[in-house]
Amino acid sequence: MKVLTKHLWFNIKKKRDYINITHEVESLVHESGVQEGLCLVNAMHITASVYINDDESGLIKDFDEFLENIAPYDIDKYQHHQTGEDNGDAHIKRQLFGREVVVAITKGELDFGPWEQIFYAEFDGQRKKRVLVKIIGQ
Repeated sequence: MKVLTKHLWFNIKKKRDYINITHEVESLVHESGVQEGLCLVNAMHITASVYINDDESGLIKDFDEFLENIAPYDIDKYQHHQTGEDNGDAHIKRQLFGREVVVAITKGELDFGPWEQIFYAEFDGQRKKRVLVKIIGQ
């Protein structure tokens, strides 16, 4: 069995952003040499997410608008802010979009459905954060 563990690092300048990381993950799959297996992509921070969807700018704006409507950034809104933090909204957004994705590897390639891409979603940017990529298989 082959195993590859790598980290992708991000320092997003904005509070929120959505970054297509498909090509970086594909490169790691090729580096691993795994032909049949699984690829885990995991946001290692509780105010960020990894998800799979279409890379279409209108859809990404719709996601951001939806999340901001459900959990708006508001310094006075969240109990969490009583701890001295100001990112209660980012924690809720992460729960909605999830922590990680797992993609099958078939014949040495990520085995996606039509239009599927992997994204890193940042909900509380402006500091260094990482994404774990773990590839296992034969």
